[in-house]
Amino acid sequence: MLDPIMNFFTRIFQLIGRGIGFVIGLVLWPFMWLGRWYLQRGWILKSILGAIVAVVVGLYAYFFYVTQFWSDFDPDYPARIVAASKTAQAANTLAGDPISPITPGTGGQPAATTAQPAPAQQSCKRSEIAAISADLVDFNVNRNAWISSMLASKLGFFGIPWRNTPYFDNKAAFQLGINQVLRRTTTELVDTLGRARGTSRIDQNLQDARTAMAWDETAWYIGWRGPTRPTPSVYREAIKKLDAFNASLEKCDATFDARADNLQQFLDRIAGDIGSTSDILRGQIEASNAGWFDPRADDRFWFAYGQLYAYYGILSAAREDFSSVIRERNLGTLWDTMQTQMRDALNMQPWIISNGNESSFIFPSHLATMGFNLLRARSQIVEIRGVLDR
Repeated sequence: MLDPIMNFFTRIFQLIGRGIGFVIGLVLWPFMWLGRWYLQRGWILKSILGAIVAVVVGLYAYFFYVTQFWSDFDPDYPARIVAASKTAQAANTLAGDPISPITPGTGGQPAATTAQPAPAQQSCKRSEIAAISADLVDFNVNRNAWISSMLASKLGFFGIPWRNTPYFDNKAAFQLGINQVLRRTTTELVDTLGRARGTSRIDQNLQDARTAMAWDETAWYIGWRGPTRPTPSVYREAIKKLDAFNASLEKCDATFDARADNLQQFLDRIAGDIGSTSDILRGQIEASNAGWFDPRADDRFWFAYGQLYAYYGILSAAREDFSSVIRERNLGTLWDTMQTQMRDALNMQPWIISNGNESSFIFPSHLATMGFNLLRARSQIVEIRGVLDR
């Protein structure tokens, strides 16, 4: 009685097995043909081709390794950087403002304002925005390999760009999200924050940092126009220039204009940038609901995550640099709420990114959740900006 049913399922599984074997055979056939062709060549050609294959395999092996291991990833990094400031932080000082020196016997308190230290001993407050920006660049290109300009990244998966596959593009997208924030921040440092209003000259260190961060994100040693500089080496110059700017600030030789209108404009730029990314997420949600099988969902998600990761640090730094403005406008509670929400959003680190229907039970929509987190942070920024505008 059960024999016909068993025979039916046996044939079904046999057909499935044959289909899988056929697909595997199609995939392996080019490699088997190349292997037979290689064995029939002379030893000189074998040596040359073997060396080329070894180099390619080594490149891909290293590429696979660096894309899977993220060094020094730490969502709480802003606290570490702010705490490492070499300059004593007075409660009512702004970046670039002179800080009274500590005098022995005063219990660690600043010396009386009547004491006039020699100019050579004067110390000013560094910019935490510049410090965190430099640390984020260092995180991208020194503590981790810069993925987008690696040769294996440019070669793709048998010629298919990695962003069009579900593989090995998450870290690159995360780095590009951070880089988007750094380009925005260095531009604001040059145009408004690092100069006294619009009539003073541009700080050369900041200008050089902005120029470096504007470099092509995918540049290798050789480009379409011939030899060029790879992206990581140029970005490392931005670290030096941002550190040089802070060194000048600590000597009171540079300017950080921590005015309320500058903070308001900076927040406007950040809100616009976050809004643009949330719209990109919405576009991907509308374009596909393939769940775990959407090859573009992961790089969209991790780009937004990198942007959120970087803006959490930049806004934490702004809390220090604009401390007087935040205190005078009673923005402390609003700002702390915004930072808490952004930090909580960084706890979302799914192993596989799903872009399913928002009402799906099996395939969650991680993009929708990330978009919600971005818009919630943006609404807090807009609210703070509204208070500054009153």
